[in-house]
This record gives sequence, C-alpha cells and structure tokens, in this order.
Amino acid sequence: MTRPWLPLNPATPAAIDLLSDSSNMNKTHFGYQTVDEAEKAGKVADVFHSVANKYDVMNDLMSFGLHRIWKKLTIAKAQVRPGQKILDIAGGTGDLAAAFAKAAEWGRHPEAEVWLSDINASMLGVGRDRLMDRGIALPCVQFDAESIPFAANYFDVVTVAFGLRNMTHKERALAEMLRVIKPGGRVLVLEFSKPDAFLQPIYDVYSFRVLPWLGEKIAQDAESYRYLAESIRMHPDAPSLEKMMLEVGFDEVDTHRLTGGIVALHIGIKY
Repeated sequence: MTRPWLPLNPATPAAIDLLSDSSNMNKTHFGYQTVDEAEKAGKVADVFHSVANKYDVMNDLMSFGLHRIWKKLTIAKAQVRPGQKILDIAGGTGDLAAAFAKAAEWGRHPEAEVWLSDINASMLGVGRDRLMDRGIALPCVQFDAESIPFAANYFDVVTVAFGLRNMTHKERALAEMLRVIKPGGRVLVLEFSKPDAFLQPIYDVYSFRVLPWLGEKIAQDAESYRYLAESIRMHPDAPSLEKMMLEVGFDEVDTHRLTGGIVALHIGIKY
C-alpha cells in the first residue's frame, strides 16, 4: 500500500539557499519581541518543551475549564463521520484526536484514519502516551504545519486548536491545510482572538499578571505564560483571520466568536 504521506526533504535548493545566506532572513514576532524567522520555531519549541507535562492542568486553570467547552464545540462542528480521515495539527495532548477516533470509528471502520501531529516532540510524546493509556494507539507524526507531509486531497477534516498563532507563516500553514483536504472537506481553526471592548481591561490584567503568576506556581515557568499572553495580542482578530483564510483559497469561512470574543472558531470549507 502506498504511503498517504510524503517524505520531507530539507535539502531542497530553496532550503540550501536560505541556509547559505543568513542575511536574507526576514523578521517576525515572538510575543512582543522581534526575531529572525529562523529563530522563532526554536523559541516556540522551548516554550512547549517547558510546559508539556503541565499543559492540561494549566489549560484548566487558565480558562476555568472553558477550553473543554470550546473544544467540544469544535468536535461537534467537525461533523466527523465513520470511515473519514482526520488530521489534528498541533494536537498537543491528544484530546481532540481521541474524540475524532471515536467519531470516525477508528480501529473498527476499515477506511478510518486519525493522525495526531505536532511540531514539538515533547507535546507529541505526552499526547501519544495519554492516548496509549486510553487504549488508543493512533499514528503520531512530527512536522511543521507550513509543510504538511501528506498528499493533496487526502483528509476529510483538518483541525488546529490553539496552535496557529505560534506558526511563523500563518498563510503558508493555512494554504497547506487547504491543500490536504478533499473537496467538500473542512479545516477548523480554534484560536484565541480579540475580546469585546468591555472585557479587554479585565482580560489584560488577567493575562499579564495572573497567567505568569500561575505559570510560576504550577509549571515553574512564568516566562512561557508571559509569551502566551503576548502571542495572543499579536495574533489576527477574528475578521482578519477570516479574511486571511479566504485569501489563501478557502471557498467559504464560517466564523464563531466564543466567550465574548476571547476565542474564535473558524471553519474553512473547500468546494
């Protein structure tokens, strides 16, 4: 049987050119810092290596458990059916992938495939182990979402929850997600967004004072959670992200602002 995924080839001419001339490096943001694009992935990796083992605990504390409701809505809107093929990008600790495995009847339906992926080895390892503890031995693959190692028109559903804002070239990642879904397929992007104006002052105090304090007390890492707050501010708001998705080629984007706009779910459709 041929492999559905394509091998990564870092030694392409473009890659060689980039490596040979560091002066061509563009700048991007890492939170409020300005860094070389080549540096960002490593800095983000360090954040998630640091927080991987406390990731779920911190999510519950930071969101007062609301992240579970946001993810349940994402799972419902994905409308996964038995026998479908699903890719969960930046899948972290595997909670979405586990739900999709059940909905697709993975392990029972011969056509069903559910892949857990992440760019970060620590996060992917935690997710794999937690799925195994539940008796769900899903395939796991580590890759950069800006270069997805799967064939075009392969998946019915692609999801990314709280991962897009950490990607250097968001348009490139979204275009890759569009490429690998079938006509009629959908990409679901669950991400922090810009809250309503009346919530903003409270949200800012919570983000820049409470989150780093929680990070220090629970994960012994205040800086990673300070980056979290900054990365949210640098991420496009809901209308801007919807526009970005349409510009990379999605035929339709359905946007749901949740909890006063603190989070938004974008559903991109490919005709």
